[in-house]
Amino acid sequence: MLLADDLRRCLLVDGPERVEGLHRLGVRPLAGGRNNHVFAWRDPQGEEVCVKAYRVDDRQRTEREWRALSLLARHGVPNVPRPLWRDQHEAQPIVAMTMLPGTCIPDLAEPAAQEAALTGLAATLRPIHDLPWETGFAKLPRVDSAVHFMARLTDVWPGQLDTQPDDPLTRDLRQLLGVWRDSVDAETLARPAARIFSRGDGNLVNWLWDGEVTRCVDFEFCGWSDLAFDAADLVEHISAREVDDRVWLDVVTALGIEGELVPRFRAAQRTCALRWLAVLWKQRERRAGEFSAQLDRVRALFRDQ
Repeated sequence: MLLADDLRRCLLVDGPERVEGLHRLGVRPLAGGRNNHVFAWRDPQGEEVCVKAYRVDDRQRTEREWRALSLLARHGVPNVPRPLWRDQHEAQPIVAMTMLPGTCIPDLAEPAAQEAALTGLAATLRPIHDLPWETGFAKLPRVDSAVHFMARLTDVWPGQLDTQPDDPLTRDLRQLLGVWRDSVDAETLARPAARIFSRGDGNLVNWLWDGEVTRCVDFEFCGWSDLAFDAADLVEHISAREVDDRVWLDVVTALGIEGELVPRFRAAQRTCALRWLAVLWKQRERRAGEFSAQLDRVRALFRDQ
């Protein structure tokens, strides 16, 4: 497609030359793309479209998102983007999808609006979880799965801590890791569980509230998972740190976390929170406030188990 080719050429340059090229194409950069480039573009019919140029790596981002959007469309799942076209390219594939309105949940200033948006999140997420994950995702677990988190906590972070023996935090963090290792959390999460279709990303930035409906974007990390882990990933994502646990209790209950799922959910909470602590530990000087808050969160979760 001509737009895709021209867009890729623009992305090869930086600075004013890129800005001028994007303006000439009529595309506007959007925030929140992280490792990808995301743009707004008006198609020939005057409709605003989201155009996403992907980073290529072993996570299969483009394939996951295109398959997910196509599956969502076939099953008529509401409040998610609809796929428009895909331009496959070895170095930088591009997908166009419908643009969704709304303000991302972390940017909602009023607690009442945030609580309403989270209630809407549960309503939007339930039919997503119910999608037939076997259709295109039988061999694709979600990115950052329970298995991945446990491997990082077992095989990677201990070695990283060992390189900082003089850091006053190292002893406390080793103790927390020891508590997790000696618990039954890893054993609990290793047990087989019913699979669901998962977005694969707990970041609340991807949930948009327009005052009435909560919509969802970004499926590049999707795959199969289980309900307890997915719910815990939402609650313990660092973008959710300001949300009161009483609000989350209503959300996870609405998602179906009850009865026999509760112990698995609690184990997943502690595992996800500890994994985020490890991520922030590597950035503790630059993100000192977030690291301190996450350390408090992990201690509270282990204290309350």
